[in-house]
Amino acid sequence: MKMIDITQPVYEGMPVYKNKPEKQPNFKSNTNGHVTESRLDLDAHTGTHIDAPLHMVNDGDTFESISMNKLIGEAKVFDLTHVEDGITKQDLEELDIQKNDFILFKTRNSFEDEFNFEFIYLKEDGAKFLAEKNIRGVGIDSLGIERSQPEHPTHKSLFAADIIVIEGLRLKDVDEKSYQMIAAPMKLVGTDASPARVLLFDKDQ
Repeated sequence: MKMIDITQPVYEGMPVYKNKPEKQPNFKSNTNGHVTESRLDLDAHTGTHIDAPLHMVNDGDTFESISMNKLIGEAKVFDLTHVEDGITKQDLEELDIQKNDFILFKTRNSFEDEFNFEFIYLKEDGAKFLAEKNIRGVGIDSLGIERSQPEHPTHKSLFAADIIVIEGLRLKDVDEKSYQMIAAPMKLVGTDASPARVLLFDKDQ
C-alpha cells in the first residue's frame, strides 16, 4: 500500500494567506554545547490545517470538538483542475458524492508554488450542495476554502452542517480516486484551527 503525503511543508518564507507577514512561521533555535532546542511561532492556520467552527462563527465550537474518528477513513479525490474561478453546485452535481463522504478537491492551486490572490475556492452554492449531501468533510488545495464572499457563507454553510474543513492540501501528484486518509492535527484545546499532517494510502499500489 502506497502512502502519499499531501501536507504542505512548513518553513520560514513559505506561502501564507494573502502573503501577510504576520502569518509567516518563525523558528528560533538555541544551541548550548551539543544541545539544540527550537521554538516555533505558528499561526493556527499555517500550511495544511483544519478549521474549527470558531474560526467563522461567534461562540462556535473550538478545535477539541472535532472527532478524530471523522478524520480517518475513506476520502474521495475529485479532479477539478478545469475550474477557472470557483467550484459551484453545477461542478459538483455529476460527481459521485454520497452521505458521510470525505471529499478532497484537486484544482490548479496544487500546481502553484506562490500564493495566488485569485485561487480556486468553493462557492456558496457549492457549499450548500455539500451540506445537503450530508458529507462528513471537505478538503481543498488552497489556503482558504473561500475568497471574496462577504460574511463567509461557504464556511458558515459547512460548519452549520457539521462538515469538517481542511485547507492547504497539496494534490499535484494525486490521481482522482478513493484513498484511505489519516488527517492528524495537533491536539489543541480552545483554538479555531490546528496545523495537520494529512496522509493518503493507495490500496492499489
